[in-house]
Amino acid sequence: MKQINFMGQRRLAVILSSVLLLVSLGSLIVNQLEWGLDFTGGTLVEVEYGDSADLDAIRSTLETGGYPGALVVSFGTDRDVLIRLPADLDADGNEVLQALRGSTSDSVELRRTEFVGPQVGDELREQGGLAMLLALGLVMLYIGFRFQLKFAVGAVAALVHDVVLTLGFFSVLRLDFDLTVLAALLAVIGYSLNDTIVVADRIRENFRKLRRIEPVEVINISLTETLGRTLVTSLTTLLVLVALAIFGGDMINAFAVALIVGVTVGTYSSIYVSATTLLAMKVNKEDLMIPVKEGAEQDEVTP
Repeated sequence: MKQINFMGQRRLAVILSSVLLLVSLGSLIVNQLEWGLDFTGGTLVEVEYGDSADLDAIRSTLETGGYPGALVVSFGTDRDVLIRLPADLDADGNEVLQALRGSTSDSVELRRTEFVGPQVGDELREQGGLAMLLALGLVMLYIGFRFQLKFAVGAVAALVHDVVLTLGFFSVLRLDFDLTVLAALLAVIGYSLNDTIVVADRIRENFRKLRRIEPVEVINISLTETLGRTLVTSLTTLLVLVALAIFGGDMINAFAVALIVGVTVGTYSSIYVSATTLLAMKVNKEDLMIPVKEGAEQDEVTP
């Protein structure tokens, strides 16, 4: 197999990642995130139509009826509709029901009405952030025990890179950030970690096997050997996610978009961010040699 000089482009990759990280962090500081109703609070209304519901017509009815910014999605069957109204609207489930009944000859029944206060949203934000920090901390411990501390730092650097760029994508484009996106971020951490571990395992194996080769060449060989697996996994995953984003409906659209961004960035980071961090920390074969137990040499020469 022809060796690809991945690390020959690592300086360009560092510049690209630095620019994207600065843009993402700048947008997160200036624009912040467009928090969804799960975090900001609001009113949730679930209704059931006698026949298939026309979501576009429902959105138009609510817009003209004094409920701008309402999120309307199918829930369960095509007759069940979930409506989320922002917290700044003084909304009542029965008033929404009357507005919907006045715009259609079909029967509309109110299933439930719930209100999510801003205090709940603050708790969700705090717990979601703690969940991501806990996940990153456990990842660092796992990689440190399984491989070596330098590999742990490289893996966490790649994961932080992926999470920040995904958050920056939602901040720059002003897309709603709700609980489904938070779940997607945690899934991105798992996906990127799996890819990084596969690459790290091959790097460790080659460092022990190819002892007379420089670290840059060892990493290039390892990345070349795992490239096929990485591309096949990423492309098949992206095919499913694109289908979900197009045909899955509004309920999981943000989830699918977040995963598309995360998988794309995670594939890149497993090749460049993690490996570049290892070279920056001057990883070498001594870091990965299997320690010889005391007295093992004497046992080998004993007749």
